[in-house]
Amino acid sequence: MTVATADAIIVGAGIMGCAIAHQLAERGMRNIVVFERDQIGRGATADAAGGIRQQFSTETNIRLATYSVRVWERFAEQFGQEISLRQQGYLFLLKDPADEAVFRANLALQQRLGVPARWVDLDDIRELNPHVVLDGVYGGTFCPEDGWCDTYAATIGYARAAQRLGVTIREESPVIEIAVENGRVTGVATPDGDVSAPVVILCSGPQTRQVSALAGLDIPVDPYRRMSWITEPFDALPPTLPMTIDFSSGLYVHPESGGFLFGMANRDEPSSFEKSVDEDWMATTVEALVELVPAFEDASVLNGWAGFYEVTPDDNPVLGFVDEVEGLAVAAGFSGHGFMQGPAIGACMAELILDGRAKTVDISDFRPSRFAEGRLLQEHNVI
Repeated sequence: MTVATADAIIVGAGIMGCAIAHQLAERGMRNIVVFERDQIGRGATADAAGGIRQQFSTETNIRLATYSVRVWERFAEQFGQEISLRQQGYLFLLKDPADEAVFRANLALQQRLGVPARWVDLDDIRELNPHVVLDGVYGGTFCPEDGWCDTYAATIGYARAAQRLGVTIREESPVIEIAVENGRVTGVATPDGDVSAPVVILCSGPQTRQVSALAGLDIPVDPYRRMSWITEPFDALPPTLPMTIDFSSGLYVHPESGGFLFGMANRDEPSSFEKSVDEDWMATTVEALVELVPAFEDASVLNGWAGFYEVTPDDNPVLGFVDEVEGLAVAAGFSGHGFMQGPAIGACMAELILDGRAKTVDISDFRPSRFAEGRLLQEHNVI
C-alpha cells in the first residue's frame, strides 16, 4: 500500500464522498484517501433520477438545496464537466386535501428563504403541463429553478477536481475494518492494507448501518429499493415539460434522452438490498403513469433499473461527528434527496472538519446524536 497515513479518510466515492474530498482539498487538506468498494459514482448515486429541487418542508434542507442549485448552475464552467443540467421545474400535483395546509406552509417558508416557488391552480397546471389528467387534482406547487442533471457526470466532475488537488481515490477497495483505540478512530483496513488517519468520514450510502458497525456503532440508515424506467425516444410529448410528481402516489416523470424517465416508490416494500426490477411493480407504475398522462399509452419502455434510497427514521440525513468515537463523522441517510444537495454537503462537512462547525448552512439539526436525544426533525416532502 503506497499510502500508509492520511489526514482524512472518506469511505465511499459517490457524490457525497467526492464533494467532501474536493472541498477539503480546496481548503488546503491534500493527504486525503477515498476508498470505494466499487467504482467512482457507480453506487447509489448512479441509480438516482438526478432530480434537483428546493421544495422542502425543513429550513435546513431548503438552505442546503438553494446553495447547491447555485453550484449546479455554474458546475460546467467551474469544474470543466458538462452535467446536462435542465432547469425545467418541479411540478407537484396534490390530490389529498390534507396536504394543502402542509404545502402552503412549506411554500411560505420556501419563499421566505428566497425560493421562487409558487402555488398553482388548475389553470396554471394546464399551462405548465397540458398533458396531465387533472381528475382529483385540486392544486399544487411549482418552482422553475428546479430540474435534473446527469448524476454520474457530476460525481466524476467532483472526483477529477479532487484528484487534481492531490486526493487519492482507491476504487474496488472496500473498507473491511475501522480501527478505534481508546474511544477515537485511528484509521481503516482494506484488502490492500491499512491506512491511519485521525478523521474518517462515512459516505457509505445505503450500506452505512453495516459500515458503521465496523466501529461498533449502529447508525440508523436503511436501504429501500427504488425502481426507475426510461421510455424509448418519444415525440408525442415535448421535451420541455417539467418534472411532474403526483405527490399522493409518489409517481414522477420527466423528459430524458429523447424519452421520459419515470418511477414510483412501493411504500409497502420492506428494507432490503434487493436490486432486481420487479416486473409486477413496473406494470403498476406504468398503469399509474398512463392514468396521469394518457399519451404514454403509446410509449415503449426501453430500460429499467433499481437503486436504493438510504432512509433514516425522520427522512433526513445524518451529518456530523458521532459522540461515541472521536474523529468519526457521517454524511449519509439522505432519504432520496442526497444527490441534489451534494455541493452544500461538501462545503458544510469540510467546514465542520476544519473549522469545528458548518458555516455555509447550520446542519446541527441533522447531527447523529439526535436519534438518541429523541430530537427527530421530520421532512415531509419526500418522493
